[in-house]
Amino acid sequence: MTDSIESIETTTNEPEPPDSLKAFGAVHKAFRKRAGYTQEEYAPLVQYQPGTVASIEQGRRFPQRRFVERSEQVLEAFGVLQEVYKHAGRETGLASWFRKWGELEEQAISLYTYENRLVPGLLQSEGYARTLFGARVPLLTESQIEAQLTARMQRQTLLRERPNTAFSFIVEEYVFQRRTGGTEVTRELIDHVLGLAELRNVELQLLPLARDVHAGLDGPMQLLETPENEWFGYCEGQETGQFIASPKTISVLHMRYAKLRSQALTPEDSRSLLERMRGAL
Repeated sequence: MTDSIESIETTTNEPEPPDSLKAFGAVHKAFRKRAGYTQEEYAPLVQYQPGTVASIEQGRRFPQRRFVERSEQVLEAFGVLQEVYKHAGRETGLASWFRKWGELEEQAISLYTYENRLVPGLLQSEGYARTLFGARVPLLTESQIEAQLTARMQRQTLLRERPNTAFSFIVEEYVFQRRTGGTEVTRELIDHVLGLAELRNVELQLLPLARDVHAGLDGPMQLLETPENEWFGYCEGQETGQFIASPKTISVLHMRYAKLRSQALTPEDSRSLLERMRGAL
């Protein structure tokens, strides 16, 4: 856990925040005012920026666990913030089996993702994500789609919030070739992914169609490293998710991911391939 001041980038045109996020923000604001702090006075005490505090209190940003812990200490909130946090917003848009992984994801110093079914959530454009949620079976209501879309877009702030975290993505080429959502959605998606791939902490590699046999044939996987240098894994299937802590299994996943890195195109060649796909649309 870092002691440096942390900043969260603000965005515009976001969907309406979930009620539970707004509730957390309102409770936090009440305790802050009770303690007599302005946002500017309070922010350094919890080692965040004033803009981050404002976003959390408005329900536009999911509060990280360390923000809640520091807030409890500074505001002497009697455990109330911790209790409200248990029900806070991101859970409305994340599957129950993903929540533990989601908490670790916020703290990770390394995050590796291999995907052979669709573009990873951290790289999805809004149009692409909306297409996926709109096609979900059984059908989701409009409010459920908005809640899941909000959660997915909030997760993506990790790429910029955590510039010291190394994000590695290996994605099958045909995932982009499928043109999910149509030509316009695919154009937006590729432009979005190319923009994210320019970040210094993001590495994207495509696994080409020409690679007929590779180390990822058993399916998608994710690996992450915590600030304490512990490694965990996560594999997701139909309505299920497997959280992996076994060192033996983690070792196997590491070997497979390392092999996939050598079998995939380089980041430079991957970018060139995406640009050619974009030009052909």
